[in-house]
Amino acid sequence: MHIEEIKLKNFKAFKDVRIKKIPKMAVFVGANGTGKSTLFSVFSFLKSAYSDNVTMALKRLGGNRGFQEVKSRDSKGPIEIEIKFREKENSPLITYTLLIDEENGDAIILQETLKYRRGSKGKPWNFIDFRKGEGEAVINEPDQVKNESELKRDKQKLKSPDILAIKGLSQFEKFPASKAFGDLLENWNISDFQVNLARQEVELNYAQRLSSQGDNLANVSEFLFKKHKEVFNAVLSKLSQRVNGISNVESKITEDGRVLLRFTDGEFKDPFLAKHVSDGTLRMFAYLILLHDPNPSPLLCVEEPENQLYHSLLDGLIEEFRDYALRGGQVFISTHSPDLLNSCNIDEVFFLQKKKGFTTVIPVKNSKQIKDYVEQGDKLGWLWREGFLNELSENN
Repeated sequence: MHIEEIKLKNFKAFKDVRIKKIPKMAVFVGANGTGKSTLFSVFSFLKSAYSDNVTMALKRLGGNRGFQEVKSRDSKGPIEIEIKFREKENSPLITYTLLIDEENGDAIILQETLKYRRGSKGKPWNFIDFRKGEGEAVINEPDQVKNESELKRDKQKLKSPDILAIKGLSQFEKFPASKAFGDLLENWNISDFQVNLARQEVELNYAQRLSSQGDNLANVSEFLFKKHKEVFNAVLSKLSQRVNGISNVESKITEDGRVLLRFTDGEFKDPFLAKHVSDGTLRMFAYLILLHDPNPSPLLCVEEPENQLYHSLLDGLIEEFRDYALRGGQVFISTHSPDLLNSCNIDEVFFLQKKKGFTTVIPVKNSKQIKDYVEQGDKLGWLWREGFLNELSENN
């Protein structure tokens, strides 16, 4: 799964933004309040709309004001979200477009389309085309069709104009484009790790994947230890390389059914509990658990992974994120750390800044000046600290 392009129009701080040529690992940098978290919220909004409906998704994101709060201030026209992606590296380019407006005080889907481009030339084929709850969907298998005229379309009417049409089609294996996008919405993962929550003792429970805030770290560790011992051992090996002294981590199950994380320092005989481990050690362990998921999420969004980590650990962490992306899970990272930027390649970084109250997103690689500095040995973090990224414009 690879998202190549995102277009946002009238979505909160993104009044009119198109992010092109997004790599498998993309790092979004900018000052506080420039919209990094808002960019990630696009996917939580789509997931909510997919599992429930657009009305509920707007309320979750915008509160009681819903549509009016999510729509960019003083903007005209509908909210527009467009995502271009490929299911696999050599798969056709798929474009999903969603236009949302309000009619008589109710949220409606003005238009929802899923287009499938078979080759580099020619007009894309429409597989889903719905407007205000009515439209058409292709019902035969696209891989067996060589000409658009062979597509069989079925007219349908949804229960409500705020329900996503893709919700139905994505349930069927024979519609790979729809299923791929549905899998993305259901299984994308955001990490906003909170050390204080990961320290807590938790009840024994089945958990395969680290939660957003990491409060199930002990249970996921127990799962990997029992079901994927080689993965767990790889995590321990890397942890011991990055954090001096830590030689082992184990999940201890108490008599009353709670799970405790215990860390062993080679200098001491007895292990100690997670609540006595440094913030940086616990965070690094959590990220290694997250990034060694046997089934990577199609999209992993990580908020400010540099928090509470010593700067020398960031280079190795970025390499772990790249490896995760190579295994199939695309990675989006938000940061405002010069040290983390120093570990990034120029084609991985996008700079967010606000102009006249709205966010712009600029690929740093588009700046010839920044490229020249990097080729001469400068690091992106140094350049940002000196203010050079603040001089970027959309015309660079």
